[in-house]
Amino acid sequence: MEILFNINGQFYIVAYLMGSIPFGLLLAKFIAGVNIKDSGSGSIGATNVLRVVKEKDPKLAKKLGALTLALDALKGLVVLTLAILMQLPESTLWAIAVLAVVGHCFSLYLWFEGGKGVATALGVLVLMLPIETGIALLVWAFMAKVVKISSLSSLVALIALVIASFIIHPDMPHAPLLIIGFIVIYKHIPNIIRLFQGQEKKVI
Repeated sequence: MEILFNINGQFYIVAYLMGSIPFGLLLAKFIAGVNIKDSGSGSIGATNVLRVVKEKDPKLAKKLGALTLALDALKGLVVLTLAILMQLPESTLWAIAVLAVVGHCFSLYLWFEGGKGVATALGVLVLMLPIETGIALLVWAFMAKVVKISSLSSLVALIALVIASFIIHPDMPHAPLLIIGFIVIYKHIPNIIRLFQGQEKKVI
């Protein structure tokens, strides 16, 4: 119970609970009237929102996909920003970043199921590693234009970010970043299998 009265512990709990909010599922259900958990890849992220809602309303799909992406990024970014303003130590900030991604990927509200973690990771890493995240976004944009496959673009961008972090910030604590990377890759295992089978669908 001591964790409830400790500022670090309170932020850890809030980061996980905020990360767990399935914005994509809620937006698709209450605005488009579809359950994305039962369609497409079953993920709660922006890509599946776009894919599933597109079958019903292409224009609405783009709006909800963009909104889902923004909200999934913000739910980690907002908590982390508050922690930074309160001048919490770097170790606490990294723990908050990791827990926000864990919440999205293993949501308490969805019986520990969730999304792929890309948008939420983007939200926290843009604060923790802005230069590396900028590089990753450029890599993602290039891959998206060339291959037009969301999962592959995201995975290549993630790898670029991790490599860049070792070059730009060789002395930083890399363990939290590697944990985030591992979680994102783990959640993409079905996509990776489909990529090797040549069955991954183009979305972007």
